[in-house]
Amino acid sequence: MLESMAGRVAVVTGGASGIGLALAEAFLGEGMKVVIADIEAAAIERAVAGLRKDEADVDGVVTDVTDVASVQALADKTMDRFGAVHLLCNNAGVGPPAEPHLWDNTPNDWRWTFSVNVLGVAHGISVFLPLMLASGEPGHVVNTSSPDGGIVAMASAGVYAASKAAVVTLTECLHAQLEELGAPVGASVLLPAGLLRTGLWTADRNRPAELTRERPRSRPGLSVDQFEQVMRQRGTEVRFQPLDEVARWVVGGVKAGQFWILPPGLYDDEVRGRAEAIIDRRRPYVHKAAI
Repeated sequence: MLESMAGRVAVVTGGASGIGLALAEAFLGEGMKVVIADIEAAAIERAVAGLRKDEADVDGVVTDVTDVASVQALADKTMDRFGAVHLLCNNAGVGPPAEPHLWDNTPNDWRWTFSVNVLGVAHGISVFLPLMLASGEPGHVVNTSSPDGGIVAMASAGVYAASKAAVVTLTECLHAQLEELGAPVGASVLLPAGLLRTGLWTADRNRPAELTRERPRSRPGLSVDQFEQVMRQRGTEVRFQPLDEVARWVVGGVKAGQFWILPPGLYDDEVRGRAEAIIDRRRPYVHKAAI
């Protein structure tokens, strides 16, 4: 367990905004040194400038998590700057606007989503874990999944949900392997519950040209503000989960060596519903989409 964070080094992908930025702020508050990685150079500059106002020991590296060479460059720069990595948060993620049916999504929807959400995590593990294990020091890996797929299927967002289910299974395997080795490095999966104000809503802004959708969407994606407006028109006030609260879950979970980073009581009905459906050989238990 990474019980003491002060003086340790954290790397956070997708760290220039949203959950990643909240994690960076929380880790700095614990006395850590932090490297934030993100594909958006301008966002990194803004984030690092804001974090350094409190004389924090933080750096930023432009990184494409779909490219293992780019992730290797991130590791090299982190080692050159700080000489160690104790906490790795594979947090970068994307999600194309959901189409009504799985067959309405195009091959490039699948390629883009899985290249970031799954291969991005795999690249982080393959590059950073050997460094962390070789150091012999306590360490931890946190992989960001989602209740939408990570806990129970969300049929209205099948591509995204499938990628996040893969992250959970990947992290379960990683945890078992580290435990079998008796390694001083642990692993957790983060399931950030509730609606979140993050860049995921407009992730298409960073979609590579070579993975552009092969045909127009049947319906446009919604920004977080547009989603909130639609729900208000339906008479529903939307509550967003504070990102700093999610970051506090992670800090507490890492210190406690907790695998499932999800507060008690949240999504328990969904966990039971899915488990009972499997045990009873019933139809799948799925989320119902709000839109």
